[in-house]
Amino acid sequence: METDSPLGDAAIVADLLDDDEADPAWTDDGTLPPDRFLDRELSWLAFNQRVLELAEDEALPLLERANFLAIFASNLDEFFMVRVAGLKRRIATGLAMPTNVGRAASDVLADISTRAHELQERHARAFSELVKPALDAAGIHVESWSDLDAEDRERTDELFTSSIFPVLMPLAVDPAHPFPYISGLSLNLSVRVRNPKTSRVEFARLKVPANLPRFVRLPDDGTERLRFIPLEDLISNHLGELFPGMEILEHHEFRVTRNEDVEIEEDETESIIQALERGLQRRRFGPPIRLEITDDMDDVTLGLLMQELDITEQEVYRLPAPLDLVGLFELQRIDAPALKYPPHVPVTAAALLPGDPTEKPDVFRSMRQGDILLHHPYESFATSVQAFLEQAAADPQVLAIKQTLYRTSGDSPIVEALIAAAEAGKAVLALVEIKARFDEENNISWARKLEKAGVHVVYGLVGLKTHCKLALVVRQEKGGLRHYSHIGTGNYNPKTSRIYEDLGLLTTDDQVGKDLTRLFNELSGYAIEKKFKRLLVAPLHLRKGLLKAIANEAANARAGKRSGIRIKVNSMVDEAIIDALYRASADGVPIEILVRGICSIRAGVPGLSENIRVRSILGRFLEHSRIFRFENDGDPQVYIGSADMMHRNLDRRVEALVRLTDPEHLDSLDEMFDLAMADDTSSWRLQPDGAWQRVAVDPVLGAPLLDLQTDQIRSTAEKRRGAQR
Repeated sequence: METDSPLGDAAIVADLLDDDEADPAWTDDGTLPPDRFLDRELSWLAFNQRVLELAEDEALPLLERANFLAIFASNLDEFFMVRVAGLKRRIATGLAMPTNVGRAASDVLADISTRAHELQERHARAFSELVKPALDAAGIHVESWSDLDAEDRERTDELFTSSIFPVLMPLAVDPAHPFPYISGLSLNLSVRVRNPKTSRVEFARLKVPANLPRFVRLPDDGTERLRFIPLEDLISNHLGELFPGMEILEHHEFRVTRNEDVEIEEDETESIIQALERGLQRRRFGPPIRLEITDDMDDVTLGLLMQELDITEQEVYRLPAPLDLVGLFELQRIDAPALKYPPHVPVTAAALLPGDPTEKPDVFRSMRQGDILLHHPYESFATSVQAFLEQAAADPQVLAIKQTLYRTSGDSPIVEALIAAAEAGKAVLALVEIKARFDEENNISWARKLEKAGVHVVYGLVGLKTHCKLALVVRQEKGGLRHYSHIGTGNYNPKTSRIYEDLGLLTTDDQVGKDLTRLFNELSGYAIEKKFKRLLVAPLHLRKGLLKAIANEAANARAGKRSGIRIKVNSMVDEAIIDALYRASADGVPIEILVRGICSIRAGVPGLSENIRVRSILGRFLEHSRIFRFENDGDPQVYIGSADMMHRNLDRRVEALVRLTDPEHLDSLDEMFDLAMADDTSSWRLQPDGAWQRVAVDPVLGAPLLDLQTDQIRSTAEKRRGAQR
């Protein structure tokens, strides 16, 4: 399931939800309180509540609010498919460890169910009571069959007969027809019919086709209104044509979520692709873990579904129609600029602009003038990273290109550049992480295409995912070989680069080039590197490096020296890192954390974390960059890279952080942090009791607070205009 949403891309959400149980080896020595962590599962649900609050916000453009409703629904689907599925599997096998807060997995599962029920009901109300009436007022109507007059129904009958009826496949359930397989996330109609000749009552299942529009545009009624009807509503009111001669007794919508968490059992004797393909075949047949039904479903039908799907009452979610509000993504296609965010066109980074406007842009020449810090989507990915790799592929002086690919788009110009380079005779190495969750099949396809073009393709290391974002170009120049490097926080995906906030460093620094050369050798061969100069690399060095840096700040604070820690991540879960931050806070280190999603750290708790402030910013772009800044007594050590503060990132993945050295780059990140953490910037603030409080309006003036992302759009454009003068 792929979306263009800034908060609901399935792969990104699944990545946040990846299996990450607490490790008892990381428990504290007793000097810190046992209740110092927030439950990671409930914290994720709190993150999705923040998404829902955006949908409820009347100050946001209307179609963006509808989009956030779709994002919430998509996110929750992934949460059930990955985290809830994983908890259920471990409970069933008896392998469930205590969670990060020391609770039994079964108790946490019960809490998840309670909270998820509350949130889904709130989500349904947000659509029916807030967004739908606002859409109506704006001339966009999501109708129900009962809203249609006779002329509407006649026109709709023709539409159904010509465009929908031929695609439908009703499946009977009787001794000759066993209960059909219900695919995960499919929308279905349960139908009970009576044969008037025999008075027998039969059951049938009708799948709502996923390849038809979720909301069907109603024929023009002579007004300027845009009118839609849910596809399942349209179908359910034409059941007589699907079951001619039968009496329709009941019909209801339902939807099943399945365990789609693929476990790959790797060993040294089997191709990793074969192991993965075997796992993918099992994914679609995972056991059901959630049943969503319309709130008017009769007990007989519900009982049959629960029995056949082996679903418990706790796993049943009764909701008003329509189900599956992921379909609201389709409303983004409506041409109504006034109901959307103002369009944003990324600008070319000022450092990549040629000094002479008549000159052709040359990424290599710009890189030789100094390190370039990129900030997407404010600065263009196409004219920076993509142009860098395309120029490398076409440059006859380039001898080799090495790159990691974790997720990329289906029509990737990045992959095409690698293929062009190989076909031009360059040595090209692509490390394709085929275990990237929900992108496995796509990555296998790309890997095989790359191999056919002559690219050297490797698939990472057994037992580890390669999550780092690295590209290295080796070029023959007068003085010998020169390294041109890119280290980023986001994937090499031109599509998502337009909606994900990420950082990247373009550099010709020789030490970075040597570090990347050694790291690529380790990934593709048998080298085992002990140290890197400007990189912190997981799983061998990153955890130790971060803990050492945190401890150094604590020592500086105790000695009366300048200290401070600023961290920006998607997730903050790792207990050892959190405990180190608690101790640094106790020693007087001011700590600021920006976190988008899961957060297990407590903020502002007396005796534990008085010096820790935590904020979360959500908006039109997905905050995806990872930044680690340590004051270091006035000589700041600042890193950017691919790693979140989760067990898997630090211990079970290949991750890389690169240290920034340019003072202007350090200042720009300081400015961003200052703005993000400011009291007059809109954000969610983590309270000592673990609740997230949204502060979007000035409590005295009543005016909206500054929006960080809007300000970043403005300031980036101003910098570019200044560079062109």
